Amino acid sequence: MKRILALTLALALCLCLFAACSIKEKAPADTPAATTTKPAETAPSDWDKLKAAGKMVIGITDYEPMNYYDANGKLIGFDTEYAEAVCAKLGIKAEFIEIDWDNKEIELNAGSIDCIWNGMTYTAERDENMDFADSYIYNALVVVIRSKDADKYKTTADLSSANLVAEAGSTSEEVITGDPDLSKAAYTPVDSLVTSLMEVAAYTADAAVVDSTMAAELVGKGAYADLIIIDGLVLSEEELAIGFRTGSDMPAKVNEITDDLIADGTLPALAEKYGVNLITD
Repeated sequence: MKRILALTLALALCLCLFAACSIKEKAPADTPAATTTKPAETAPSDWDKLKAAGKMVIGITDYEPMNYYDANGKLIGFDTEYAEAVCAKLGIKAEFIEIDWDNKEIELNAGSIDCIWNGMTYTAERDENMDFADSYIYNALVVVIRSKDADKYKTTADLSSANLVAEAGSTSEEVITGDPDLSKAAYTPVDSLVTSLMEVAAYTADAAVVDSTMAAELVGKGAYADLIIIDGLVLSEEELAIGFRTGSDMPAKVNEITDDLIADGTLPALAEKYGVNLITD
């Protein structure tokens, strides 16, 4: 009897040990620690970059009365002083770099410059490749010839047999190549608006298609004393605007400061000083 009882107890003990081992084997594995995904960092805005750099790098060409050098080699002009006034309000410096106008959008998108602030005409095509601040100057495209040719060239039809020049990559070039009469003329692109006038003055071209803003300032004076604007011939009416990279937050900031500079009389005074037609509405 005692032997049977001992066997029974031994069997019960084995069953308990087996059950305990089974439970231990089936225990769930340790739960791995939860992982967290770090949110992607937001790319700095154009304003953040300018603020960190302490300056705005501005692409320009030599274009009187917008950006040009005085007798002492100092950069002056309506756009020069306008940009400096805006940058002063922003608490940064304005740094001007001369660019090849035909490559202006390449320079902008490559980050070589922060904006194009150089009497640039607003067009729908350019609007696809950059973001503009509000237009600030009224402009037009006119034709400059030598005064002795006043009777020879009066219309676009007359100019169809002329040798024309215009700045490469400009709206002047677009007008020449797109006009039924002007497109028949011999056309040579040049590197700047000033060069266009120099070509006519030097008799290497018969006529130049240029901005009225510049023509009104230069024609009939100094090296261009023998040049005139063809009376009554306006090829295109335009507005000038400042171009920034697509998606930039700077146009809105410039617009806000521009409103202040108009209200306090700064821009109207500059417009009178440099003889440009300021947009104030």
